[in-house]
Amino acid sequence: MLENGYALGMIETLGFPALVAATDAAAKAADVRCVTYQGADAGIVTIYIVGDVASVTAAVSVGEAEARRVGRLLYSRVIPRPERSVMQMILQQLEKEKGKQTAKAASKPKTSNPATTTQTSKEE
Repeated sequence: MLENGYALGMIETLGFPALVAATDAAAKAADVRCVTYQGADAGIVTIYIVGDVASVTAAVSVGEAEARRVGRLLYSRVIPRPERSVMQMILQQLEKEKGKQTAKAASKPKTSNPATTTQTSKEE
């Protein structure tokens, strides 16, 4: 899919439910791959879609309509045949964010479940 004939589509919504609905509709509308999503402050989230130009255009169009129906569509864009460095930039940024999330999860202290902890008592 990362050949010269692919396109990059983006749908940006306010709120996660609208994004999920848009992503589902886009994925069902055409032969595309919803690569990942990216969140920003204030509930702004963006889904990235790749596939051939016609499929991504159709998928983004259907996703836009669904985002409007469920919540609030902020912006959408299809970039036909983007420069390879554009996709590399997006993938690198997403890898950085995943690394940060993994580090946060690893640094959280593990709590024990009191129901599974056994206690011994001494009889006097």
